[in-house]
Amino acid sequence: MSEFTHLDGAGQARMVDVTDKVPTVRSATAEARVECGPHVVAALREDSVPKGDVLAVARVAGIAAAKRTPELLPLAHVIGVHGVVVDAEIADYGVHLRATVRTADRTGVEMEALTAVSVAALNVVDMVKGLDKSVTITGVRLLSKTGGKSGDWHRDRD
Repeated sequence: MSEFTHLDGAGQARMVDVTDKVPTVRSATAEARVECGPHVVAALREDSVPKGDVLAVARVAGIAAAKRTPELLPLAHVIGVHGVVVDAEIADYGVHLRATVRTADRTGVEMEALTAVSVAALNVVDMVKGLDKSVTITGVRLLSKTGGKSGDWHRDRD
């Protein structure tokens, strides 16, 4: 049985020591959906949301969030986030968000990608909540990761 590396000998949570690991190129992509009513989708398409450019704010918020992941997740490592792309598209159900984060470091960026789409989604909600209180964030999930000891992983299409 393999040791769960986030626990010490007494079963207490700890941050894994990655000092001896060699930096490698790594990436991760995650997605999220913000579901809202048809009138909000129309306002998004017409660029008439009273708070401004929803997609631009979501993209910038997602980028900023990826870089701040260790402040939010206590066992996440502070790593060099070398690239972040957050895409935001209006869909018939609302907004589809996708983030890809890249690094050349000792640990992966899966949590950074998930944090980016989550915070981008929260910003969409914040900007449209005056138009629709029933806005819902769904489908936050990792799509793929590359690099590192465990190699590449890609979610099967569903």
